Amino acid sequence: MYIPHTEEDIRKMLSAIGFESISKLYEAATGLHPESEGSFDVPPAMDIIKLTKHLEKLSERNQSFSSVCFLGGGVYDHFVHPATMELLSRAEFLTCYTPYQPEASQGTLQYIFEFQTMAASLLGLDVANASMYDGASAAAEAALMAMRITKREKIAVSSALHPEYRQTIETYVRGSAKNILQIDFDGKTGATSLKSLRDSIDENVAAVIVGYPNFFGVIEDLEEIAKEIHQKGGLLITATTEGVSLGILEPPGRLGADIAVCEGLSLGLPMSFGGPGVGLFACRAGFEKQMPGRLVGRTIDADGKTAYVLTLAMREQHIRRERATSNICTNQSLCALAVAIHLSLLGPIGLKNQALLSANKSRSLFSKLISTGHFEPAFLGPVFNEKVMKVKGFEPEKLIELLSKKGFLVGPSLKKWYPELHDSIIICATERAGDEEISRLCECIKEIYK
Repeated sequence: MYIPHTEEDIRKMLSAIGFESISKLYEAATGLHPESEGSFDVPPAMDIIKLTKHLEKLSERNQSFSSVCFLGGGVYDHFVHPATMELLSRAEFLTCYTPYQPEASQGTLQYIFEFQTMAASLLGLDVANASMYDGASAAAEAALMAMRITKREKIAVSSALHPEYRQTIETYVRGSAKNILQIDFDGKTGATSLKSLRDSIDENVAAVIVGYPNFFGVIEDLEEIAKEIHQKGGLLITATTEGVSLGILEPPGRLGADIAVCEGLSLGLPMSFGGPGVGLFACRAGFEKQMPGRLVGRTIDADGKTAYVLTLAMREQHIRRERATSNICTNQSLCALAVAIHLSLLGPIGLKNQALLSANKSRSLFSKLISTGHFEPAFLGPVFNEKVMKVKGFEPEKLIELLSKKGFLVGPSLKKWYPELHDSIIICATERAGDEEISRLCECIKEIYK
């Protein structure tokens, strides 16, 4: 049943954020007083023909990029098999909701089971769930899961983990974790500092969370990090933003990770301004009862035939609230299906070849950028397909803006999250980056510097 906020609830919430009334909040957000007549310049209604023409005119303001983009930092321009979206558009999949009735949902349950199998294989762990909202929320749920398993209330997070993942973790664990420790990154390699790790963790830390690769594109030494946290009785959690990297990198579970999550946007979904994505979530055997979300299993029915069922559902709608592991109310079923279709079409060898091609294209890009004389690597650590580059003699934000106007997407700038890297940007190349596009980007940069 929906219970609205009382006047006292509203007063407390407004007081917490420093406003006297809802009107003051709206006014601060919009610059307009909601009760003033004529404040909002809303045009009169249009008929469908005029509205269509108006929208077409607005669409002309969109920039069209003829080249492959070179964006990094969490969203990547990867190849998506054309059959993926075609199959995804079938009417049977338009209402991918929770399969509460297995006798009527065998198709849905089977593809979720196949998705789980693929996720467990990619991440190198024993059990994977039916998917999470995205990589960031999956990382946050992993932190809460580690606290439940270890009965500890501290979390250590690498400062080289994606900043938005760190923000999401802080939001999720607020009220559960007594302390979130920040582990410094090594200024030379860009990897998590092992010295800072050793100095920060103790027997009260539930888990260490690192990126694999991290936000700077650097491939972390998971075995060494796992050794340090396991000696203290804690767990290692890895978060992968670039799923294609797992086509050639050793799975995190084989390197000591106890829980591993991954953003699936690179694995069969379009960039779409950054989403929607899908979170892959896997853990070691024995931890599955503390997993968030749901788990689909395979069994045998009364006639001896293979059947799929909802094996585990630890959300608060299914069991007693105090025993629930999470209040996540769904899985990203349609996006998970896209990942399952895409990976089925590529296969292990296809994904490996895609990852190798992406890595090789990025090496070509980095080499040519350095040869312009206007860039140098900010870190020396090994990378997959993206790298932090120092921009010489130019404001990174201005360079990004000028390249955008010429049809190239690069970045992001790191100034927003790391003031000490105010002169640096992330740049990436995937398998979609042609040699001609890479050369044109470098020539364009040379022209800007003239």
